[in-house]
Amino acid sequence: MSEQRPGPDIDTSVSHVARIWNYWLGGKDNYPVDREVGDQILGMLPDVARLARASRLFLNRVVWHLAAEAGIRQFIDIGTGLPTVDNTHEVAQRAAPESRIVYVDNDPLVLEHAKALLTSTPEGHTSYIHADLREPEAILEGAAETLDFGRPVAFTLMGILEFIPDDEQAYGIVRRLMAAVPSGSYFAMYDGTNVVHGEASDRIVEVWNAAGNAQLVLRTPERIAGFFEGLEVLEPGIVPVTHWRPETPGQPEAVDAYGAVGRKP
Repeated sequence: MSEQRPGPDIDTSVSHVARIWNYWLGGKDNYPVDREVGDQILGMLPDVARLARASRLFLNRVVWHLAAEAGIRQFIDIGTGLPTVDNTHEVAQRAAPESRIVYVDNDPLVLEHAKALLTSTPEGHTSYIHADLREPEAILEGAAETLDFGRPVAFTLMGILEFIPDDEQAYGIVRRLMAAVPSGSYFAMYDGTNVVHGEASDRIVEVWNAAGNAQLVLRTPERIAGFFEGLEVLEPGIVPVTHWRPETPGQPEAVDAYGAVGRKP
């Protein structure tokens, strides 16, 4: 595997969330420390690689539904991660070329690769904000340069709220974001759980928190439901991401990531 040349603000001695995820998805934007921790976790629970792929497909299905069926034309993708196949703007603009997408992340490596996210159809637009989820006002201010907050907006926060361990702080961030957008806007997310694999998932969190750059917490489906207070949750509700409107018949095997989509009434 060819090595990436780190930028001045990238610490390659500590494993990083986005880079480990990139490794599990088959990408090349990672370093030996990321692969070491990634392999350690895979050795404990090989299903993690399937969870990574399943959560990406969940994002794709959600964005397609919102753009193709719900008529959403504005998206804010917070916790973007490293560019891969079928990024949010690619899915949304396939359904509606005029879609406008704002990407948000606080990872300097993602910032270096942001140019790959800034492609767009001529009819639409994409932009990138280097900001932290804990500063929702900065995100909203930056997004307002690209989006019209007088029209519905969809927020996608995939696997990012689990890095804010305090429930009330995390709920408060979501409430602030949703308060800034009108009726008909959407909120979509997933968080990790230990519903499927129990203690194995708990052990993975211990390894991650000992080696990674951001502390991770698992939430129960009941705690995840707290993010959707005041919103109309779309069917099939808060479920494993593999069970959210799967494209193939039957019930796919569950993974330890539960998510949902909610609409602001």
